[in-house]
Formats: sequence, structure tokens, C-alpha cells
Amino acid sequence: EYRDLIVAAHRRLGRPVVLVWDSLNTHRCAEMLAFIAANSLWLTVIRLPSYSPELNPVESVWSLLKRGEIANRVLVDVDHLTSLVRRGMSRVGHRPDLLEGCLAGTGLTLTPSHDQSADLAH
Repeated sequence: EYRDLIVAAHRRLGRPVVLVWDSLNTHRCAEMLAFIAANSLWLTVIRLPSYSPELNPVESVWSLLKRGEIANRVLVDVDHLTSLVRRGMSRVGHRPDLLEGCLAGTGLTLTPSHDQSADLAH
């Protein structure tokens, strides 16, 4: 359930959450919109236009992982893949230069401005 994952991330991080979402139907259902509104003190959602992976910073993160930790590997099982992805996410998370690179071209930054909270879809 998306809500549980978002709440868990907020609790684990202990700080506000900025969520960048595409236009998937489940991201825009009435139940999710109500959840977002009810948690607006700590949850900001930036909506991307449909069919715009170039605006989604997670695509660049996956690209880094595919060229780094999981490149040219024979994965023995899902646990092995999970371990490599976690290692890669930790590396990216500790490198502001890599994070800024993943955000380059998306219109987003590591220090959100008021304008970033608006939908990019409009």
C-alpha cells in the first residue's frame, strides 16, 4: 500500500517527504488525494506529466545503478539483487553531486523552492 510506504518513509527519515509521481491512476485516486491532503504538513507531491520519464529523477538513479552496482553481474537470487540495489542507493544517497546530476534537467533541486511544489504536469 502506497500510504503505508510513505508514512514509513516519513517516520524513518524523521523529516518532510517530497514525492515525485507520474500520472498513474492509483497515484490520483480519491483515496490517495485525501491522504495527501490530510498529510500536507509533511508531504509534498510533485506530479509529472504523462509519458515523461526524462522528468523523473528516479530514472537517472536506476541508470546509475545499472551502470554501477548491478552492471555485468550474475545475480543468484532476489536477495542478491536487493543487496546490490541497497548498496547502490546508499552510495547515491551519500553523494550530493550524484543526486544533483540525477535532478539535472528535471527542474527539481535538492533544496526545494516554493515553485517546485506546484505540479509539473501543468
